[in-house]
Amino acid sequence: MTSSNLITDITQLDALYGDASPRSLTKEIDALNSQYQSFIEASPFMAVATVGMEGLDCSPRGEQGSVVRVVDANTIQFADRRGNNRLDTLRNIVEDDRIALLFLVPGIGETMRVNGRATISIAPELIEAFTVDGKSPKTVVEVKVERVYFQCSKALVRSGIWDSDIARSFGDVPSAGEMLAATTNDSFDALEYDRMLEKRYSDELW
Repeated sequence: MTSSNLITDITQLDALYGDASPRSLTKEIDALNSQYQSFIEASPFMAVATVGMEGLDCSPRGEQGSVVRVVDANTIQFADRRGNNRLDTLRNIVEDDRIALLFLVPGIGETMRVNGRATISIAPELIEAFTVDGKSPKTVVEVKVERVYFQCSKALVRSGIWDSDIARSFGDVPSAGEMLAATTNDSFDALEYDRMLEKRYSDELW
């Protein structure tokens, strides 16, 4: 690819795409109105993007019901549930508090985007508030909202992500065990790992 085929400055980019549609700008606000709050509270899943000294990270988060708790128009919170202890998201927040969230609602084409600043709390009252089935998160992330707006449904419509007739089943894609086996040189048992997955999820979900 030659340099003449690369976009290297904002002027080139603006000339290529033209002006943003007026409504795409007016829908961006600096706090959660009642409609945006209702959308977020209906979302059981979000992607969390952060940045730190090691680079960027984007991680999934999910809960039964709402994936976050809306405290007020400027504040949302979510639990850091059990995972693999890489702590990519949390390490990044410690180093750089900028955060971006993308909320999905099953069956709905629109998504919600929130940008803000994050802190990590171990306040006992917050830990207790996010306890499920007697299992508590080690930390709770609090986000101060700076920008929020919804994204139109074009991307999800193009993908057909909510169409049941394109849903994949076990065997259509590599399993977790198969992907782990492909990244290790030891005698990892992919079949046994996959066989035990359901039990691990049951024991370690929260």
